[in-house]
This record gives sequence, structure tokens and C-alpha cells, in this order.
Amino acid sequence: MKLPVITKENFFLHLGQHERPWQKDYLAMYSSQFQGITMDPDLMVLPVDDHLVHRGDGVFDVMRCVNGKIYLREAHLNRLERSARAISLGLPPEYVRVRDLVNALVTAGGEKDCLVRIVISRGPGSFGANPFDCPSSQIYINVVRFRGLDAQHYKKGITLVTSRIPIKRSFFANIKSCNYLPNVLMKMEAVQAGCQYSVGLDEDGYLAEGSIENIGVVTADGMLEFPETDRTLAGITAKRVSELAEKLVEEKRVRGVRFTRITPHQAYRAKEIFLTGTSINILPVVQYDGRPVGRGCPGPVCLRLSDLLWQDMTHNTEMLSETGVA
Repeated sequence: MKLPVITKENFFLHLGQHERPWQKDYLAMYSSQFQGITMDPDLMVLPVDDHLVHRGDGVFDVMRCVNGKIYLREAHLNRLERSARAISLGLPPEYVRVRDLVNALVTAGGEKDCLVRIVISRGPGSFGANPFDCPSSQIYINVVRFRGLDAQHYKKGITLVTSRIPIKRSFFANIKSCNYLPNVLMKMEAVQAGCQYSVGLDEDGYLAEGSIENIGVVTADGMLEFPETDRTLAGITAKRVSELAEKLVEEKRVRGVRFTRITPHQAYRAKEIFLTGTSINILPVVQYDGRPVGRGCPGPVCLRLSDLLWQDMTHNTEMLSETGVA
């Protein structure tokens, strides 16, 4: 079998031969490997021997830019740093400028509404598993155009199914690592089941989290509950939603807010269920494991929380960081 030989001279010729329509939303990337930024998706590459690629050895976080401002920036960066410490992954020298890098990259991307993905990798060094083969960790930052879900998902609600995929155990559950295989299989399972989302159970059979979402439940007796975070990733948006929900307690829409253990059978009897996350805000669940949730339509708590979260995202200057996007 004769294969073409790719060289430095003909690399870009081969690269441009194939259309990649999924790249149309890739706005900008920074790579510490190349010490610069690019707006060309074809150049958004990293070394194949980076342990991020062949071992999943890295951590990441995703932030939302709303109307040119980064939402909950510090909370996301703190979680990223905690994840790195948990796996003894040193931050690269460039990380001290991460806030400036993010602002510069969003500005270069030119979109006021986007997602910012920050990855800290073990770095290139070998194809083995030994992290000490890697001379230095690396940081990669991507800015991607934000495309929200279809409005009908919020108007009519979505379907949810219990996943059979084992979730990560508590130590790994609290690390936002780049090894997302269980999450990928959960999403695959949901789609194959004809549902839009799935939720995993911990080893004791309690609700944990979705593939990339946290879950909230309004119980039959009016409590707003979230799964405890000892077996799930502590969601930044979920935490903020739980804080905003205290307003609902004042308005007597819910009796209280708490993090606790929730069984699927308790969720079956819920008045309302919703998913929440950086890119979905508050997403009402109207069917869970084939059973209608409440009246089978988005409920008042979900709708009110959606309003409160959006107000917070667009007006809470304490949580926002200005970028240079006009």
C-alpha cells in the first residue's frame, strides 16, 4: 500500500483538501506550545505525544461569555486549579496571565456570546504513562461561538432517562479531568434510548449528575434539592442556582434549598425536575424514565429560576469580567 508522505512543505496543501463544517464555530485558540493565538481552525492543533491526547492526562474548565463578559470566571478558574492540584499537575508559566489571555482571545474571536475552554495538559514528552516524561505542562484555550439549544427545549421541556453507565468514584468525580469516557457513554446511551439526556446513579443508587449537567429536583413537599457533591462534580452553575433559589424561598415558591441524597423513586414523585449547566442555564425535564414529571410541562420554579439566572448572568457585575469585545 502506497501512502502519500506528508512533509512540512506539503502539509497545508493536504490540510486544505477536506472541508470540516464542524469547525465553523471555532473562533480562536491560544497554545503555550506555540506561544501565540490563531483564528484559523486548521491551525488549532496540539502534539499527538501530549499525554492529554493518549492518556487523558489533563484538566479543563469551560466558562461562558455573555454579552462580552465572562460569567463566574473566578469560580471556574478556582475549580480548574483544584483539579490540577488533585492530580499533581503543575500549572504552566503562562497560567499567571490566564485572565489576560482569556480576554485577549475573546476579543480576537470577535463574538460577544461564546464559550471559553481552558485545558491544562501534562504536556508532550512520550507515548508512555509516566507523567515525569513530560518536561512542562501546557495550556490550551479555545473560544467557540455559543449556540444555545432550540427554544422549544425550554418551552416544552426535555426527556431524561436513568443511565446504566457507572459514574466516576468520588475522588475522580471531583476532578474535572479530560478523561470523559463515562460521560460520552452516558450521552450515547440517552440518544440511543430516544431521550435527550441521561442522569447517572452513584454506587448507592442515588442521583448523581448528567453527562455534563447537574440535576435539581422540586420534591412533592416543595423542597428544592440537589444531589450531594461528594460523588459528583461540584457544578459552578448549580451552586449559583442554589444561591439564587433563596429568593424563591422568600417568595414562598419553595420551602427550602438543600444538597442531599435523592433516589430515582423520589424523583419520580417530584413536582419539577431540571438540568443546569454552563451552556444550558435551566433546562426543564418533563419526562423521566418514561414517567411525566409534575403536569408534564415546565413548572413555575424552573421558569422563575431561569429568569433569576439570566438576570444574574447579564447584570451581576460582581460575577462578571469585562473583555475588549465592543
